[in-house]
Amino acid sequence: MATEDDTPAWRRFVFGNEDLPDPDYPLDHVPGDERKGLASISAVLLGFVFFAGTLWAGAEVGAAMGFGPMLTAMAVGYAILGVYVATLCGIAAKAGLTTVLLARYSFGRWGAKFADLMLGGTQVGWFGVTIPMVAIPTATFFGLDTPTFTGALILIWGILHLATAYFGYEGMERLSFVAVPILVIVGLLSIFIAVGDVGGIGGLFSGAAGGGMGFAAAVTVVVGTFISGGTQAPNWARFASSTRVGFWAGLIAFLVGNGFLFLSGAVGGSVYSVTPAGDLYEVLAAQGLAAIGLIALILNIWTTNDNAAYAFGVAGSEAFEFDRKRPFILAGGSIGIVLALVGADSLLIPWLSTLGQYIPPLGGVLIADFLLCWRLQVPKMDDVRFAGVRWTGILAYAVGAVVAVLTAGQVVPGVPAPQLIPGVAGAALNGLVAGFLAHVAAYYLLESTGVLPGHEIDPDAERL
Repeated sequence: MATEDDTPAWRRFVFGNEDLPDPDYPLDHVPGDERKGLASISAVLLGFVFFAGTLWAGAEVGAAMGFGPMLTAMAVGYAILGVYVATLCGIAAKAGLTTVLLARYSFGRWGAKFADLMLGGTQVGWFGVTIPMVAIPTATFFGLDTPTFTGALILIWGILHLATAYFGYEGMERLSFVAVPILVIVGLLSIFIAVGDVGGIGGLFSGAAGGGMGFAAAVTVVVGTFISGGTQAPNWARFASSTRVGFWAGLIAFLVGNGFLFLSGAVGGSVYSVTPAGDLYEVLAAQGLAAIGLIALILNIWTTNDNAAYAFGVAGSEAFEFDRKRPFILAGGSIGIVLALVGADSLLIPWLSTLGQYIPPLGGVLIADFLLCWRLQVPKMDDVRFAGVRWTGILAYAVGAVVAVLTAGQVVPGVPAPQLIPGVAGAALNGLVAGFLAHVAAYYLLESTGVLPGHEIDPDAERL
């Protein structure tokens, strides 16, 4: 292999130093000496969940239900979401593996390629639909909201979002340590001003509900805000120093952090008439803090979108079994920027709906597999001869996806299906639970009895 000095500059840019392993271990267990503490993991995950869409969801639910009932729905929804993601994070910390590598255990070497497509491919789309959410307000703020200037900003912001993902966990960690405290302070400031403007806490609770949203529908919105993104959380929680650190970091981010953002959106949406309702930038602009609002929005979108880029980077590594994530980050990010330039942001809501329908069943299968089948006694990958397809996992995912479809009443937005199954938290939770139960049943009835084949494990395998 060529030495660093002999390697062309373009190759060093795309692949890094090929004489050294990728520092993010996209195809291997994260070693013990590379693990991080609670502050680091929590900061990266909090940066991930601080997303403007959660603010809008809070405003929507608060306006429809009234502030008091919204708080109850929020508590139930985020308890579900927090425990789900925290469990995945604990599993990832135990194994030291990304979501797509965990999927190799649950679905087999070739079956995991489907998970790569779901978890990586969809994040390319996510990257594309979210860049305009910061580019358009930036152009508006400077009074230069022309197609040319907006397009230039899409390109600039897309490159910046890729930059922190390009440098891996360390790059995202550094950004998050700066961004998360700023976003928390700005959020608290905005809530304080809004409560004063509405006449105190009593003013928040006295607002009339708009109607049209029951408790079950509200919990569905709360859970749906980040259940699909939460399934990607193992990509960062795998760096946790222990299972406990991974679990608590996931709970802090997806229960406390996401709940705080949802509450901020509900407060802003109930006090100020802005479009979209609860939008952080528009609310702060209404409070006379437009410049602060723009900075907060930039950090808000950046810390989420670099995680999306990282997710399709590690998914690409697994899909092609190539031990470097950077080429896939660069390729996927380029596609995402093109999608943003051609107007993919108009598809944000149907995209979120699709992710919330088809990704949670995959998470349900992973949790069932590692908790109840492997019982957290995970053998190292080098000691496993993976089946090409692990049919118990595939069948369980199919059951979960069908249940989600029959709960949502759609195959994808615009393609209807019979809506036969009710559910307190909608398609996301129903699909997750169905995938979980189906995998446990299939494993103990079919795989452990020898009806369906599984992986071959070295009798002397090292257990993590």
